Amino acid sequence: MQVGYKPSFVRQLNALEHSLRGEALERMREFGEPKNHKRLHVHPLKGKLKGFHSFSVNYRYRIVFKWIGSRKSFAVLTAVGDHDIYE
Repeated sequence: MQVGYKPSFVRQLNALEHSLRGEALERMREFGEPKNHKRLHVHPLKGKLKGFHSFSVNYRYRIVFKWIGSRKSFAVLTAVGDHDIYE
């Protein structure tokens, strides 16, 4: 699976505290393997974020992404943060 990043995602990632950034990078690596999706709690979002999905970095932080194409072989990471990123 291929993963791309929006420039705004990279800025948000770089703004995270060092240890949290490391945790996010580890989850992003794990996300590249579809077998890890269940453990990362990959799920579709509703409401104004319909069409997007998210997965867990830890109990508080999430990464939002969008699948590109119908085969789910390419994802674009769009946001990282706590639940405020859903608003």
